[in-house]
Amino acid sequence: MVRHKPSRFVDDDVVLPVGRSDLRLPSRPYFTKRSARVLLILALVSCALVVFHLGHSTRDDASQYLYLGTMENNSTENRLPPLYESYHDYERHLPQHNLSLPYPEGRDAKFFWAANHVHSSGWGNSMQELLVNALLSHTVNRAFVFDNYTWDPDGPDYSVYNGKLIPSRIPHSAIISGPIIGSSWPPGDPTPRSVSREYFERVCPHPLVIDSYEINKELRLDTSVPASVIFDEWVDRLNSLRDPCVEIKRSSFQIFEIWLFGSSRILSLWPRLSKSPVLHNFSWSPLVLQAYAQNAHLFDSPSRSLSFLPSYLRSSNAAPISPASLHNVEPILTPNQTNPVPGLLALHVRRGDFAAHCAHLAKWAADWNGFNKFAALPDKFRPPPESGRGHTTEENLQLYMKRCFPTIEQITDKVRKVLEEQYSLYGNSRELKRVYVMTNGDQEWLEELKAALMEVKRWDAVVTSRDLSLGWEAKPVAQAVDMLVGQRAQVIIGNGFSSLTSNIVMFRMLRELPPEDTRFW
Repeated sequence: MVRHKPSRFVDDDVVLPVGRSDLRLPSRPYFTKRSARVLLILALVSCALVVFHLGHSTRDDASQYLYLGTMENNSTENRLPPLYESYHDYERHLPQHNLSLPYPEGRDAKFFWAANHVHSSGWGNSMQELLVNALLSHTVNRAFVFDNYTWDPDGPDYSVYNGKLIPSRIPHSAIISGPIIGSSWPPGDPTPRSVSREYFERVCPHPLVIDSYEINKELRLDTSVPASVIFDEWVDRLNSLRDPCVEIKRSSFQIFEIWLFGSSRILSLWPRLSKSPVLHNFSWSPLVLQAYAQNAHLFDSPSRSLSFLPSYLRSSNAAPISPASLHNVEPILTPNQTNPVPGLLALHVRRGDFAAHCAHLAKWAADWNGFNKFAALPDKFRPPPESGRGHTTEENLQLYMKRCFPTIEQITDKVRKVLEEQYSLYGNSRELKRVYVMTNGDQEWLEELKAALMEVKRWDAVVTSRDLSLGWEAKPVAQAVDMLVGQRAQVIIGNGFSSLTSNIVMFRMLRELPPEDTRFW
């Protein structure tokens, strides 16, 4: 059912359409009840002791998002996680948040807000949905309404995950840059710039609300229906609407669900996504790029230049980054500018909670994530027919664990095989010399893995996510640093069941890197 949402605000002179000359949103302080927040944090820390071994059941890459590296300064170890107030405030004051702007923005703008976007899920899952929702909005020439990377949309500022406090909401500008979160579209593009959820809610108190089930009901679980069909149905529907403010009902199913991304159905959207400025103008945030530069000596030759980054983001520059530079949403390093690091082998090795997740996948005969199933890629996977509906055989369980949660021996066997195949293709001209392991494994296990990898070959270095030196604000977004390393690796061995891997693969395919350089367990 389509309906108009009741008003959220009473100041009707700040909604569409109006005639005031400048209606930018005012600043809203985040620390209005500091004492109450401190008490809340103390309560959450107490709860963390109780839930340490319970955690939260969630999808795919959630736990790896949280606190992978070591702190840059030991004095910050006992600090609470950042809440990114300055990033929120920057997003709140984007220049397009102004109703007096000329067409196609200002009072003439049309908006698309997917209030039902995924939350309480890993960054990999959230990112893939974000990209396709933004693609849909751009296709129908509506301003995309972006939110935060969200663990808890309504609760306190902090959540408890696996016994640790994490930010409940991280502004996207701390993780990514580009037109998805408000930079300009390419010259001549008629699409209005993206706006924040706060601005949308301020100027659109009575949006047209659509339940996604109305369109997706017969399509969402039909494995014969490609994602492009669902996408086109939504394009037709949104193009038929004259309402400037369109919102997808928050309690309805996501338009593009994990069932799509978790199958080859999503590949039908690649021809559009791969040509869209949503991807071509995508960039990691200045915060992520700075963290990469500060750790580049771990996975790149010390003599290699970081000239592809602005000087203010390079580790050799001791001057502090200005707020305007740190919060810049303009793309700095687009996928086509992300050149491979010669000699770098990246491994995506999930541990911890992923063991139970992989066993669950076996019981339901799950397939690889769709963007890990490009036909050109050499490694394949087909779910065995004897599994599914909550049951599997021991043989199939071991098959899934080898491809999803490999042992140290299985990891080194795969690395040896890839080295042999690389040598047969290129000889010594593209020798792999360094290893970077993207992981949430514990330190003791990783030391065993490092030693085993050194027995495969005398590498120049073997380092892991745990070896990164990360500042206070960079630590909660460390997974994005890993993803950039994976993008730039000469060769990667990823996890076919992981959305983190699939997002890396998507960028590598966009960059047209050799398919034989993208591998899976």
